[in-house]
Amino acid sequence: MLRAVPRPAPLAALVPGLLVVAAATALALGVETLTHVLTASTVAVALGALVRSTGAFRPSWKPATGFAARRLLRVAVVLLGLQLPLAQVRDLGWGGVALVVGVVAVTFTGTQLLGRALGLSRARSLLVATGFSICGASAIAAVRPATDADDEDVATSVALVTLCGSLAILLLPLLRAPLGLDVHAFGVWVGASVHDVGQVVATGDRVPGALETAVVVKLSRVLLLAPLVALVVLHRRRTGGPGTASRPPVLPFFVAAFVVAVLVRATGVLPQSALDGVQHVQSVLLVAALFALGTGIDVPHLVRTGGRSLALGLGSWVLVAGVSLAGVHLLHVG
Repeated sequence: MLRAVPRPAPLAALVPGLLVVAAATALALGVETLTHVLTASTVAVALGALVRSTGAFRPSWKPATGFAARRLLRVAVVLLGLQLPLAQVRDLGWGGVALVVGVVAVTFTGTQLLGRALGLSRARSLLVATGFSICGASAIAAVRPATDADDEDVATSVALVTLCGSLAILLLPLLRAPLGLDVHAFGVWVGASVHDVGQVVATGDRVPGALETAVVVKLSRVLLLAPLVALVVLHRRRTGGPGTASRPPVLPFFVAAFVVAVLVRATGVLPQSALDGVQHVQSVLLVAALFALGTGIDVPHLVRTGGRSLALGLGSWVLVAGVSLAGVHLLHVG
């Protein structure tokens, strides 16, 4: 059965909700600036969930939150491509490349197997696997068109990567000394295991000297976003899985635009000032989209019914952290 394509909401219908999204985005960014501990992405998801769970959400906001959760998030994915410096990724060497590919492959496959063992739907397991193995909400948005996932699947998956990424910010720096990691090795571990780019920055920044390495390794994981989405779509077509009746493109348009953005960055035609401005815009759009996605999280309902999903998220987090740590030691990347 083909899905009905939702018609764009009139501009007037978007205004009330967009004002709320803008206010929540500003608040989340302000909290990040003031605390230097809580990331704006974490605050945005928490605010959205708070609004939904307390009954404060108004039906008139739904057109705008739907617009932000889909359209703005896709624009943020495209602009993320302009943050990927291919020259720095090449400097990782073969050991770094092997680590990144291995972590993504094991986490992506292992998370889906765990989801199957827990009796969760294939769609939710796939979204969680993609978010934990690549880059959080951006990866979830990229792979969703190839699934039959509903809004609750997406919101739950985003909540899980946000929760575990926030825990990583607090816990990983405390584990550096007990695990015997020097600063560079710690940066590699953070980049290879933490989900969202903002969470990587927040975690790496807590150990002086680790941030640059963490970001380069993380962005090399993000480069695998387009190939992974293409493989998922091709697998769905071959097996006749959900979403194949409409023959989705191997790369959704916005994922293809992400690839183009990566290539544009590699040409060096854009000045650093423009790249800095784009990065700021991308961060704001992502925070706005995460607040909108957060409004789909009903915490009491999630607590009653989401035990298996929480187990999947925590299991995937342990898997990606453990595999990446083993890789750092075995491949001597650090």
